[in-house]
Amino acid sequence: MSVRFKGTELRPVLLEAVVNQCRVVLVKDQGVYFLAERGERRPDGCQKLIAYAVGCNPDVNAFDDWWELARAEFGGDDFGEFFDPHDGVFALILHNANDLDVSATPTHLSLQAVASTPNGN
Repeated sequence: MSVRFKGTELRPVLLEAVVNQCRVVLVKDQGVYFLAERGERRPDGCQKLIAYAVGCNPDVNAFDDWWELARAEFGGDDFGEFFDPHDGVFALILHNANDLDVSATPTHLSLQAVASTPNGN
């Protein structure tokens, strides 16, 4: 099993991290998402650019649905994992029309660029 991040939503976050010379963060708390470590803020103080995993956006998906998908893939604990936006897999997202699949074991995260699909699944 894995969760998918649409390249069209992830690319702006990666670009923001490159421009700000910072890392990107994979977060599991209220959903599963990537954001730039130092990103632009909205007037309410929240991060402006956030790329949610398909099915794990609490603003779009029902609580029980996104919570169960996030728990099934990443376990019950919240976390933040930092990545260099220049790493190879992110370059494939930045420079091609790819999506990103993220899967987890109890000790490892796996990130894989995959061909984009129209519905993102």
